[in-house]
Amino acid sequence: MKKPFELRVKPIKNGTVIDHITANRALNVLNILGLPDGRSKVTVAMNMDSSQLGSKDIVKIENRELESSEVDQIALIAPRATINIIRDYKIVEKAKVRLLDEVRGILRCPNPNCITNSDEGVENRFYVISKEPVMLRCYYCERLIETEEIESQF
Repeated sequence: MKKPFELRVKPIKNGTVIDHITANRALNVLNILGLPDGRSKVTVAMNMDSSQLGSKDIVKIENRELESSEVDQIALIAPRATINIIRDYKIVEKAKVRLLDEVRGILRCPNPNCITNSDEGVENRFYVISKEPVMLRCYYCERLIETEEIESQF
């Protein structure tokens, strides 16, 4: 019997690999990064086997390194993700995303009566109550925001 053909994704020369994304959230990561943009080469693998997570998603982006603000947003929907910077086919930097204790200016409060949703020009601000699963509390109206509401904003 013939051995099954295994399709492998070619390695990237330069760019970023986002690994250990919570399963089925790779499309949210693409939205955060504004991809596809018609220029970047992007590879997406979804529901891959993972010894740590059971299953995971992976996103590879050629010739692009992420801004810290993009990594902060990814941490909200994939708190166990790792960011690998690739240069000349080698991993030169590897870091886990880190959800900060406070999130500012990224999300909007879903409470329509919150002062951040008025014309006052108040920046959105949330305290991180739980990192896994992610749960936030609005600094102003104290409304709790869970993972599903966070995902819906990306």
